[in-house]
Amino acid sequence: MSDTWKIIVGVGLPLLGTTLGAAMVFFLKGDMKAGLQKALLGFASGVMIAAAVWSLLIPAIEMEKAAGGIGWVPAVVGFLAGIGFLLLLDYLIPHLHLNADSPEGRPAGLGKSLMLVLAVTLHNIPEGMAVGVVLAGMLSGGELITTAGAFALAIGIAIQNFPEGAIISMPLVGTGISKGRAFRYGFLSGIVEPVAALLTIALTSLVTPVLPYILSFAAGAMIYVVVEELIPEAQAGAHSNIGTVGAAVGFALMMLLDVALG
Repeated sequence: MSDTWKIIVGVGLPLLGTTLGAAMVFFLKGDMKAGLQKALLGFASGVMIAAAVWSLLIPAIEMEKAAGGIGWVPAVVGFLAGIGFLLLLDYLIPHLHLNADSPEGRPAGLGKSLMLVLAVTLHNIPEGMAVGVVLAGMLSGGELITTAGAFALAIGIAIQNFPEGAIISMPLVGTGISKGRAFRYGFLSGIVEPVAALLTIALTSLVTPVLPYILSFAAGAMIYVVVEELIPEAQAGAHSNIGTVGAAVGFALMMLLDVALG
């Protein structure tokens, strides 16, 4: 497989996961049950935590060590920069979290449906960056990020994007909009991932020495989303243990993919 096709497949898999999840509006009736929603949110958080560690932070540390640098420097600096970047976006972009009563970000007078989509779009940015930076690491020719390892991350993100696509599209039907429009919103929320991935690949190709920093940056951005959005939503209300079990399963699956295929 050529490098071009590797990039196409790598950035396309997460979008495919979101698209298939959003398509559930055509097959499932009614709102998603709260227990299932908690399990899926927990699952997504587990996948993202494992991906941040095994696919991003550990390779960043090993790359810096291999280059003769201090391994923890890019890991810490990049990680905190990623947290700060998502914190800034969270402050600037108007959005509404699932099951929340009031929106966050700058006041903009947008509709509830659009702000729900923006919330998902916001946390899809670090996922796209993560896929893009591991693909860039693969293309750089280093031994620490293999093709199998890059695809393992893309597959893991695609798997957790499936429930995310359903979680964003199905509640929109409950707000009164059509299933077709809800599907389009879900699909569009996932478009940001391949865009962020391609931009990250382009940036990394221009400044290859900063690859460990960008890996850590993506890890920080992903952890911000997990701690700020996914875990609180998965733990809200009764039966929060369902979300915890989902997180454990997601973490174990992503760890398995990364260790077995990486």
